[in-house]
Amino acid sequence: MKRLVLAIGLIVCAPAFAAEAAWDDIRHALYGERFLLDGSGLIAIDVPYRTSDDARTDIAALVTAPAGTELREITLILDENPMPVSAVFQLATAPTRFFFDVTMRINGPTPLHVVARTTDGRLFVAETFVKTTGQGACSAPPGTDAELALQTLGEMRIELAGRVPDNTCCGSPSTLTQRLNQIDVTLDHPSHSGMQMDQVSLLFTPMRYIETLDIGVNGGGYARMTGSISLSENPRIGLSVPSGTQSVDVTMTDTGGTITHAHKTLEGY
Repeated sequence: MKRLVLAIGLIVCAPAFAAEAAWDDIRHALYGERFLLDGSGLIAIDVPYRTSDDARTDIAALVTAPAGTELREITLILDENPMPVSAVFQLATAPTRFFFDVTMRINGPTPLHVVARTTDGRLFVAETFVKTTGQGACSAPPGTDAELALQTLGEMRIELAGRVPDNTCCGSPSTLTQRLNQIDVTLDHPSHSGMQMDQVSLLFTPMRYIETLDIGVNGGGYARMTGSISLSENPRIGLSVPSGTQSVDVTMTDTGGTITHAHKTLEGY
């Protein structure tokens, strides 16, 4: 959470020509003088060339740890968003492969970085660029009534979404022991960015977003996602779980202090 607060003020309304400097500032704020290794052979990012809806864009990545190590943390960074550190996945079980697929607000054209930290302490980074339609998603009015949104805030639905893509992009096809399923957690949450103006009062709606999402599988800990204002309204968070997963428990905590829980038994697994 400290890193999110640290990074929020770095890149607000930065011009396109400052993109490289923006990443340099973010990298230094998060990792200091630590060296980030080229992760292009380990991290496959899936994002549209241009968003069709700036306020709700699917961003996915498949990350594979180098031989002999496991994954400890995955960070999604949208350099030009008001809160660049957009999602952090801390992995309690240290898997060798991890997949995420989340719906995000993208405030404008931006470089996108995914950073993976392995159990031996190394950092790997991959990058791409995404163009937008210019809607300014972080300040766009909410799609639902604020009062109605509060009535269901925190409700969750968990679904088994299917098989995670094979890791053929990285040169080592997955084995049966590495096979993963994807679960989708869909949340009712307005994800207020603090930049949205009430069209009646002309006052800004206070910031309120999903702070953490704790995911447990088969009764034990699995992963924690730290969120940000970059999460879309009513976001969907997809992530990989081992193929033998029989049950999933999710706990959401938001910045307003709301805590909710959901449980799902995955029939047939």
